[in-house]
Amino acid sequence: MPRSVNSVAKRARRKKVLKQAKGYFGRRKNVWTVAKNAVEKAMLYSYRDRKTKKRNFRSLWIMRINAAARQQGMSYSQFMGKVKASGIELNRKVLADLAMNHPEAFKAIVDKVK
Repeated sequence: MPRSVNSVAKRARRKKVLKQAKGYFGRRKNVWTVAKNAVEKAMLYSYRDRKTKKRNFRSLWIMRINAAARQQGMSYSQFMGKVKASGIELNRKVLADLAMNHPEAFKAIVDKVK
């Protein structure tokens, strides 16, 4: 009995990976073995960096709040401690946006918590 191979599924699998590799440089975009490894690595990076992005944005928000708070004569930790104690329920994302785009509103928050 002849060997049965599912070439249709195999080709579909390869086409899917090569489609994901579209735009890569050199053989990474059109050679199956190279593209397979490149796409697998890219998927790992994208999974990892979805987590890292959250850390990076939180860090950015903290830097922005710290800079704006220091212009008003407070450190970041003092400011955040007083914000929590005074019951203002604004998260770091909103506070950073206020600090960047609406400094007068941020100053009003600082004056309220002092």
